[in-house]
Amino acid sequence: MDDLGYQYNPGAQGVLGLFVRPSPAQATAWALDKKDADKRYRGTLLLANAPFAGEEPYLELFQDNLNDPDPAVRAAAARGMAHHGLPEHVPLLIHALSDDELIVREEAARALQRVHNDRAVGPLLGRLNPEIEPEHSVRQACARALGQYAEPRVLAALAASLRDSSLAVNRAASDSLHTLTGQDFGLDQRAWLGFIAEAADPLMGRLRYVYPAFHRDRKWVEYIPLVPQAPNEPEAEPAGMPRQE
Repeated sequence: MDDLGYQYNPGAQGVLGLFVRPSPAQATAWALDKKDADKRYRGTLLLANAPFAGEEPYLELFQDNLNDPDPAVRAAAARGMAHHGLPEHVPLLIHALSDDELIVREEAARALQRVHNDRAVGPLLGRLNPEIEPEHSVRQACARALGQYAEPRVLAALAASLRDSSLAVNRAASDSLHTLTGQDFGLDQRAWLGFIAEAADPLMGRLRYVYPAFHRDRKWVEYIPLVPQAPNEPEAEPAGMPRQE
């Protein structure tokens, strides 16, 4: 229940009142608590996952907490930008993409899958390089994010990443190449390079890009009436991405 944002209510008058979700006011108060980093993290994460937090005051809160001294708070703020951010917020996520802490870089890379801005291409390509980004989870998320940018340099970098030491990065690069070209050569780097070099326009068959969304099957307890369901997400295009024909 705690994972879903609920907290124990010792004053409950019945079973259904044992757990309550903090109000938006309480979550905001936690997110702004200068003395307790754990509360700032919990409050920011609750707001990040809230459907109403796309309003300007909450976006300003996420922007401020991206500079928090605690890495967990910065990571939660990056998630808030992922769910509610706009193209003009991409420079903030680019800065977070070079954070010293892995959890912040991971959240920033995932956020850049959901918010579109051409300014992100260069930084994403940089973090795709294992000499710059040592963690494969960040490189994988960057490879996924690059699937929305139809540029020759993106194709070249993704094809190079098929030789990455991480299979997860290889698969993410292959998936993004498939989205950008409409072709499917799997992990065969030679075939991809041949197609890119020989095709008159390798981007002609480009497919619709949708960011990876969370989805899982229901747990047994979620079949019980009134129990909150899994927070599954629908597929969608990144915020600010131009509509394809």
